[in-house]
Amino acid sequence: MQSTVLLALGAYRFSVSTGSYQKFERTSEWRWPATDRIGVAPAKQYVGPGEDTISIDGVIYPHYRGGLRQIDQMRAQAGLGQPLTLVTGFGRYLGFYCIEKIKESQDFLMSDGAPRKIEFTIDLGAYA
Repeated sequence: MQSTVLLALGAYRFSVSTGSYQKFERTSEWRWPATDRIGVAPAKQYVGPGEDTISIDGVIYPHYRGGLRQIDQMRAQAGLGQPLTLVTGFGRYLGFYCIEKIKESQDFLMSDGAPRKIEFTIDLGAYA
């Protein structure tokens, strides 16, 4: 069964058959520090780009498709200690990003402790 890739982060592919994300948030900043001046309001000066971060929220139903090891695969990508390419499913190259944090919650546990639902958040930071 072939699945459409929604987003590729390094070797990990987000798709309907694996970890499907529900929300994609990107925050870009630009640095404008203020310089105090005597008798007038502080002046702002542009000094360059700031942080560029992405947060991806998603849900995995491991018994439906993809299995229980998907978060482990995401953590393995983070553990490489290398920036990873980020490309959307429609081919837009977003650049290199570092996995800074992975948050996981498991819900609706079966009698053996296996979750029926896993929610996750991955926080990425742009690699300059």
